[in-house]
Amino acid sequence: MEREMSDKVILRSGKDRLRYTVSFELLLMAILVPVGAAFFDKPVAEIGVLGAVLAGKAMLLNLVYNWLFDKIDARSGRVSSERTHVGRILHAFGFEISLTITSLPIYIWWLGIGLLDAFVTDIVVTSFVVAYTYFFTLAYDRLFPLKRRNSLLEA
Repeated sequence: MEREMSDKVILRSGKDRLRYTVSFELLLMAILVPVGAAFFDKPVAEIGVLGAVLAGKAMLLNLVYNWLFDKIDARSGRVSSERTHVGRILHAFGFEISLTITSLPIYIWWLGIGLLDAFVTDIVVTSFVVAYTYFFTLAYDRLFPLKRRNSLLEA
């Protein structure tokens, strides 16, 4: 069925993007900080601060990345909360590649490890986060769906 030209694509508000980003990072930190502290045999506080630095960087990147991805969806006539499974997978992988590029220098400096160890660390974390991103975003879209508006009826 062809979509009527009167349908208007709705984007998430800044407030909604902020709620998504903060809740995404808080839950992720609650999972990863204790595991990272145990793995690197470092105090939870030290890994927690590293996690906060990485989360802060990730939140800023998340806001920009999702805004750009949503703009691409809108230009294609799609509503972000109605992405296909393939679209969600592309979204998650693209975000994680962006995170890896920006995280490696932080891991190297903070943990005092080499590039290869930082890369392996990032691959392990990223592998978890890709799956987490998919399921978190799917759950978020189910809890906070966007609705299409018919611009002729609501104008």
